[in-house]
Amino acid sequence: MRSPLSWSARRRTWGPRSLRTAAVASVVAAVLIIVTGGVVRVTGSGLGCPEWPSCTGRSLAPTAEMGVHGAIEFGNRLLTGALCAVVGWLIIAARLQRDPSRSVLRGAWAQFWVVVLNAVVGGVTVWLRLSPYIVAAHFLAAALLLATATATWVRVQQLDHEVSAPVVLPRRAVTLSRLLLTGTAVLLVVGTAVTGSGPHAGDSSDVHRMPFDWAGVTVVHGVIAAGCLVVGGLLFAVLPGGSPARGRTGVFLAVFVAQGAVGVFQSLTSLPSVAVVLHLCGSALVWAGAVRVTLAVRQHGAAVPVADRPSPRPARPTAAADT
Repeated sequence: MRSPLSWSARRRTWGPRSLRTAAVASVVAAVLIIVTGGVVRVTGSGLGCPEWPSCTGRSLAPTAEMGVHGAIEFGNRLLTGALCAVVGWLIIAARLQRDPSRSVLRGAWAQFWVVVLNAVVGGVTVWLRLSPYIVAAHFLAAALLLATATATWVRVQQLDHEVSAPVVLPRRAVTLSRLLLTGTAVLLVVGTAVTGSGPHAGDSSDVHRMPFDWAGVTVVHGVIAAGCLVVGGLLFAVLPGGSPARGRTGVFLAVFVAQGAVGVFQSLTSLPSVAVVLHLCGSALVWAGAVRVTLAVRQHGAAVPVADRPSPRPARPTAAADT
């Protein structure tokens, strides 16, 4: 059974540039979803639209009486609609290539389903009146979307460089990259506990918070961040100079240090709203960077260095040599 996209692909194809642009746009949109979600929370606009999927029981959009909070929350919902359009564009661009890549198509469709998941979790967040646990799940769903978008973007980039010679990497680089990705994921999860026990509940009403000591969870968050920084530094040290993976690791470390500085600043200054939003933006960039580093190492880490290869067996003597 042919789909409308397969029917269109037989009659017209799109160039690689459209696919690259769509892939980058999906990453940008995923980052914006995380950042605008932070704006909703720090401005107390989480219940600016008290119902979902409509803003009120009678109106899809906020009314003038709902003020700026309704406008901010509704703007975040509109951005989700724009994200759906971007992902749809990516799916079409991936399918209408002259030689469609199955991995890129799978990544594009995965983004679509994660967007659906994120929208549903967002609706549950409103229904449960900003339960901190559901708010944390909403953020993690957005992080999953960003990881999927980043992986798809990396795969699109690789389509233009598949004929280039691979750079041989040491085995421990693969282990360190996986540890870095795992540590960064744990850092995000613990960060939701810091947020859930902190003062920015997302609304001015009496919203329950997670029953954790904020200072203690923040210290744990900082210790995990320090561990990730050490792992990233070790990975940078073992990667050969000039390799794409080393370049991406260097960028990751620079962003990570800046993100840590913002985190320390906001913790020492009673969590100002601007710093919280900047920290959320930094968390998105760090997470996307960890995904890119891991994929870069995996791309080139399949080759085994000569020193690690088993020694060839000596040739068995022939019958003539025995005589």
